[in-house]
Amino acid sequence: MASTPAADPLISLRGVTKVYGTGATAFQALKGIDLDIVASDFVAVMGASGSGKSTTMNILGCLDVPTEGEYLFRGHHIELLDRDQRALLRRKYLGFVFQGFNLLSRTSALENVELPLLYRGEPRAERRDQAMAALDQVGLKDWWDHTPAELSGGQQQRVAIARAIVTQPDVLLADEPTGNLDSERSREIMELLTRLNEESGITVLMVTHEPDMAAFAHTIVNFKDGLVESIDASHRPGQRPEMH
Repeated sequence: MASTPAADPLISLRGVTKVYGTGATAFQALKGIDLDIVASDFVAVMGASGSGKSTTMNILGCLDVPTEGEYLFRGHHIELLDRDQRALLRRKYLGFVFQGFNLLSRTSALENVELPLLYRGEPRAERRDQAMAALDQVGLKDWWDHTPAELSGGQQQRVAIARAIVTQPDVLLADEPTGNLDSERSREIMELLTRLNEESGITVLMVTHEPDMAAFAHTIVNFKDGLVESIDASHRPGQRPEMH
């Protein structure tokens, strides 16, 4: 895909709806979402359970498709792609971080980080070099040979982040990345995501229920009842509340 001009959004949703089921059992999870995300932004997506935020993130991550509406990524209509094309877009442009880490338990940190490169068919030596560089970015280069059981929760999430960024994606989608961590580890992870956003220019889209975590973002999008309730694009990191 060609690069996006600076004035244009990296991602745009236009009139996006999502309906699950049919007939009397149909449920409309999204009721017409309009949303623009600019490159290199750090966006926190908030809202109560059932508000539509997770459905929107699944669509943005090409894990689901809209029932109606448009999803543009770098100006390309993603809603028109087939399953294989969406998988290719995920592999090339998107990285994912989950609340539960989703690491392979019997493999080392290095091998976990190498996985996306393995799926790409990268040569072994190149996989190792790129995975070690990603582990270095998250401060775990010296822990490359440890399995998840030998790492703390915060370290496991760092490995998961290294796995997400090893392909140098344009967008990092993080689903409750601090949900399983204590306050101190949560702050460390958020500071790491902030650094990756600011130094590497990765666009970060993060779902969170926690205002303390959302305070790290540049833009806060609030969902309610399948709609975007508000967008606060004036939020700036640097004046963050103390975590208790």
